[in-house]
Amino acid sequence: MDNGKVALITGGATGIGKEVALGLAGRGANIVINYSRSEKEAAETAELVNAKGVTGITVKADVADDRQVRAMIDSIIGATGRLDYVVNAAGITDFVPMADLEGLKEEYWDRALAVNVKGVFFVCRAAAPHLKKTRGSIVTITSLAGFNGRGSSIAYAVAKGGAITLTKSLAQVLAPEVRVNSVAPGPVMTRWNAGREDGVKKFFQGTPLERVCGPEDVAAVVIPLLVAADMVTGQTVVIDGGALMM
Repeated sequence: MDNGKVALITGGATGIGKEVALGLAGRGANIVINYSRSEKEAAETAELVNAKGVTGITVKADVADDRQVRAMIDSIIGATGRLDYVVNAAGITDFVPMADLEGLKEEYWDRALAVNVKGVFFVCRAAAPHLKKTRGSIVTITSLAGFNGRGSSIAYAVAKGGAITLTKSLAQVLAPEVRVNSVAPGPVMTRWNAGREDGVKKFFQGTPLERVCGPEDVAAVVIPLLVAADMVTGQTVVIDGGALMM
């Protein structure tokens, strides 16, 4: 178990981040829930973490802002004295049809790359010295879009492909003390896809497993990668019910 260990979950207030936070809390880890806008949801998730007999705290920071990220990591070390796990679950997209090239505004590119690539790097860089001390690990939530080039927009797909490459680069430079992996879900039934539930269900029709992916399905892969897969680094695990094979 992970009694006394500390996990930082960026974007941990809702969805996949929330499920990972609760799963790690159930193993005895103390949880830091990062958020940028979802203050109410972050507080609610912290309460659920505390109910499991561990400590759940919230910290506001925009992962795309390096100064805020460094201040967040400093505050975590000041409050807990250690950092064992980092889950990069913060993400952003603007939904633009893939064929609508003119609709893909420069600001959408900037947001996608700032949060989904630079933000992951900023968090990992600031956390690295502390993770090395505890021989910790990192898991980033990427996307199937990073493999197949399809998704909510071209900018999002490119950014998630970059995050997959970043996983490989960080796995090399932070070894042997820190393992770095990522997971690449297909569409997940979270508030991210609110109003698009029919599209999510359609995606999984005819796939080998023939069922919709929920945040708990992603958490079920993230947590073992964090805590148990001691010989796995630089890898990205696809979570799509077998869709990529088709």
